[in-house]
Amino acid sequence: MSTDRPRESGAEEPDTSPGQKIPATDAETSPVSEPAESKEPETAATESEPARPLRLRTLLIVAAVLLGLDLLTKTIVVSTMTPGKPIYLIGDSVRLTLVRNPGAAFSMATGMTWLLTLIAAAVVIGVIRIGRTLRSLPWAIGLGMVLGGALGNLIDRLFRAPGPLQGHVVDFVAVGWWPVFNVADSSIVCGAVLLVALTLFGFEPDGTRMHRQQAASGAEGGTA
Repeated sequence: MSTDRPRESGAEEPDTSPGQKIPATDAETSPVSEPAESKEPETAATESEPARPLRLRTLLIVAAVLLGLDLLTKTIVVSTMTPGKPIYLIGDSVRLTLVRNPGAAFSMATGMTWLLTLIAAAVVIGVIRIGRTLRSLPWAIGLGMVLGGALGNLIDRLFRAPGPLQGHVVDFVAVGWWPVFNVADSSIVCGAVLLVALTLFGFEPDGTRMHRQQAASGAEGGTA
């Protein structure tokens, strides 16, 4: 029977004389490798917000719909109604009555038809120029309403009697004591009210909001 005992685990280590230093292995001498830091750019923090889509098409669609509705209603009213013979819808408060208006919206500035025509043309050009860089949907709707109404009344001034630049606008809606108006007048006023509200609440034509920009700039100033 063999009496040899299994060698200890340390028996495999080379014999060294007292005071002799055992050379360190590569695993012991090499520094502990730290996990490599991610060198990917912090796109979430540095990448700018994606550009919003342009809203010119929306503006033109809104304007075209309102312009078509204005022209359609005026054509029906002119062909079916007689001036001075109103049609009462709700008592005496709401009625349809055909009126030829040489002035501006709601029968204002009746003696300056040619000037109002030029102003309407300038409004149309200005709205289209703004719309080319517009990125806010509410602004596109508001400006589309203004553009559709301005085009509706401009067409009347250019093509209706008594002649170019002097044409009288067809008005036909009367509500209580309010001056007689048409679809174009309503479109201009509602669009203007919407644009004023957007401005007051800080909504910009480029799709941003003013108070958010101010808060972001304030936060950057506080961390600087």
